[in-house]
Amino acid sequence: MRELFDEAAGQSPFDPQEAVRRQYRAPQRKRFYARADVTDADGGFSITLDGKSIRSPSGTPIVVPTRTIAETIAAEWNAQGGTIDPLTMPLTRFANSVVEGVIGRIDEVTADAAKFLGSDMLFYRAGYPETLVAREGQHWDPVLFWAADTLGAHFVLAEGIMHVTQPEPAIGAARAVFPRDPWSVAAFHVVTTLTGSALLALALAHGFRDEDQVWAAAHVDEDWNSEKWGVDEEVAARRAARLVDFKAAAGILKALRPAVG
Repeated sequence: MRELFDEAAGQSPFDPQEAVRRQYRAPQRKRFYARADVTDADGGFSITLDGKSIRSPSGTPIVVPTRTIAETIAAEWNAQGGTIDPLTMPLTRFANSVVEGVIGRIDEVTADAAKFLGSDMLFYRAGYPETLVAREGQHWDPVLFWAADTLGAHFVLAEGIMHVTQPEPAIGAARAVFPRDPWSVAAFHVVTTLTGSALLALALAHGFRDEDQVWAAAHVDEDWNSEKWGVDEEVAARRAARLVDFKAAAGILKALRPAVG
């Protein structure tokens, strides 16, 4: 079982796109178990295959914080056919990433996500055409107003790509409400890197925006270009692959929302 996820372990929280590329190269193995179940474990829940608990590629026991998440992971294993396909198991891959790359490194992962607050996608606006300017405002302004009014984080906007230095008090106010438990931190980092916005990740983590709204906001410019020039099939395929990991991370944040911030 372990070799199935060796390529993906520890990658997703730091580089989801590279994780997708690695997962496409991951080997497949014949299904070797009859049924996956959920059992109580120290500090959470364990997923078992015919009574044996699953472990990360390094052999570390995987303990899941809620039964709902554990049952979803078990469902991924039960849904496998004659061969096991890691691409269809985003939460299992996510669990491996938490164990291998986040537990024991929470501060490092949090700091990596916090870097986005200095150059968040939402800060840099198009100057034209008016339709794109309006669409960016429609999707992005409510999140910025929420950050200012609710978090006390007042950021500076810029037109174009010229870098603008953000106020340290704003960065500090936003970072103060980052999630803190390993699973939420990992999910938050995945959403941040996939969307290019720590503010969108915060809005999702705190329930101000749902996953569909965040995904749409993250692709305003891309969607506008597609409407104007047509869909690039290769870009669309990469986006669909990223969406799988995004939905898994968004589900984790939703499931753990009472424990966030």
